[in-house]
Amino acid sequence: MLELLVNPSAWAAFLTLAALEIVLGIDNIIFISVIAGRLPASIREQVRRIGLLFALVTRILLLLSLTWVMGLTEALFSIANHAVSGRDLILLLGGFFLIWKASKEIYTEVELHHDSDAPLAAEQITPTESTQKLFIASVGQIALLDMIFSLDSVITAVGMVDEIAIMIAAVIVSVLIMLLAAKPIGDFVGRHASIKVLALSFLTVVGVVLISEGMGLHIPKGYIYVAMAFSLVVELLNIRARAKKIVRKQNR
Repeated sequence: MLELLVNPSAWAAFLTLAALEIVLGIDNIIFISVIAGRLPASIREQVRRIGLLFALVTRILLLLSLTWVMGLTEALFSIANHAVSGRDLILLLGGFFLIWKASKEIYTEVELHHDSDAPLAAEQITPTESTQKLFIASVGQIALLDMIFSLDSVITAVGMVDEIAIMIAAVIVSVLIMLLAAKPIGDFVGRHASIKVLALSFLTVVGVVLISEGMGLHIPKGYIYVAMAFSLVVELLNIRARAKKIVRKQNR
């Protein structure tokens, strides 16, 4: 361990991997922010924290089970000359789930106009029981997607670094940074309906990417992230322009 601390190559690998893990965790933060944004304010922050802790624990457990993780890349069966592995199946299921969830949330946001502080559950048994159901359902959905995102993250880490200690340290640092960023990002998404719809659209794109990966078609994530960043910058400029118009109207 001491050799790693004084090794410049180990520090370079750690910093590179931590930065990559943060980038790969963006879609995780968006998903958690969307789920938490639909919850009552009393449990919103708790769900965010538990969701990111799930992400941390899942990544570390997968890193400690590298033999099992790498075994997921072995072919189970073939369809139309394409070998399907356990990883492919997980990515396919995760992609379809993400598209379904994002589409459902877009419909709710655009068509139903629900209040962001209103519970998701339609049935009203008792406030406490309803909140408990929302909490369990939300944490369950986050835990499911954490496994999908963590699998991709861990396989990337294995391809970049050989030392398990560096992998775990990079994952811990990246999740801590995500933990600090989750609340401001979630609050910002919650304040702006257009940003929320854009974030849900991002999740739809991520779902398509997961399905493509599961079917053996690799789409470089760099292109996806650049497109997301460009769309976000355009929408931020629109928000600023709308705010200036409101200020000018108020000053007349």
